[in-house]
Amino acid sequence: MDGFFAGIEQLALVRGLKASFVAYPIVNALHIMSIGALLTCVWLMDLRILGAFRSLPQAAFIALLRRTAFAAFGGALVTGSLLFSVRASEYAAMPIFLAKMGLVVLAGANVLVFMRRAKGGDEPAGGAVAVLAVLSLVLWTSVLFAGRFIGFLN
Repeated sequence: MDGFFAGIEQLALVRGLKASFVAYPIVNALHIMSIGALLTCVWLMDLRILGAFRSLPQAAFIALLRRTAFAAFGGALVTGSLLFSVRASEYAAMPIFLAKMGLVVLAGANVLVFMRRAKGGDEPAGGAVAVLAVLSLVLWTSVLFAGRFIGFLN
């Protein structure tokens, strides 16, 4: 597996990203922007589901934020992959990075379960949907914290 990650680090695009004075900081900033947009959407959706912002129609509010969250997740995925590629061997061996990826998978699974259960009405959610909304808040916030620790634990 080490050879695979070392190979990623030697790709022309990755070497160019490493060599550029401007590209890496731009990709890093875009990653932070994507994560900020994603977490903002997640928090607003989950809080609305839990009963906040009742003056806003839930279905339209959630639909707008869901589209924005998916776009932000796509941006975070692309930019995060580029950031990972620069030090793939090192990151792949870090327990905190692996924990972050595990949390992303759990948060994604939570989204899928939530989308199957949510009814889309304007009343606050109860039961399982409320639990899924709280779990979403915890998981996505944990992804953020794990990601921030990557820079401090290497």
